[in-house]
Amino acid sequence: MIVLALVGLGIAAAAPIVAPARSVPRWVAPIGSLIGLAIAAVAGTATAPVTGFALAATLVLTVAAATTGGAPIVLAAFRFARRQPDATPSPDPGPLRGGRIIGLLERTSVAVAILAGWPSGIAVILAVKGLARYPELREANASEQFIIGTFTSVLWALAVCGVGFGLIT
Repeated sequence: MIVLALVGLGIAAAAPIVAPARSVPRWVAPIGSLIGLAIAAVAGTATAPVTGFALAATLVLTVAAATTGGAPIVLAAFRFARRQPDATPSPDPGPLRGGRIIGLLERTSVAVAILAGWPSGIAVILAVKGLARYPELREANASEQFIIGTFTSVLWALAVCGVGFGLIT
C-alpha cells in the first residue's frame, strides 16, 4: 500500500505537468491531481509509518504534489469564481502579474514549513506575500484574485501535506 500511496502522490504531482503537454482539456489536470491525492490518502490509511527510502520519497513527492498540483486547482477556482453572478464576464488574466511563479513558491514554502514542523511559517509566508502585493491590491479585481489564489493555493498545499503526514506518522 505504501507504493500505491507514493504512486498517488506522483500522479498528483505529474498530472499538471503531463496534461498541458498532451493538449488535453483543461479539466484533466485538476481532476488528475485530485484523483492522485485521493488514491494516496486512501492507500495511506492502510499503511504503517514509512521509513528509509519511502520516507524520503514521501517527503519529496509531497512537496512536488503541493507545488505543481496547486496550479490547476487555483485556475479551476478562478474559472469557478468567474461564473458567479457578481463576476465580470471577461476572462482576463487579472491585474496581478507573476502569480504562477509566486504561487509555486508559496505552495513550496507552505509544504516545506509544514513538513519541517513549523506551521507558524505559513503566517510569515502570507505576510511576506501580502506586503509584496499590497501596492497592487487597489487595482480592479486584484484583491479578489489575491484572496482566491492565496486561499486555494494554501489549502491545496495543506491537503497534500496532510496526506504526506498520514504516511509519515
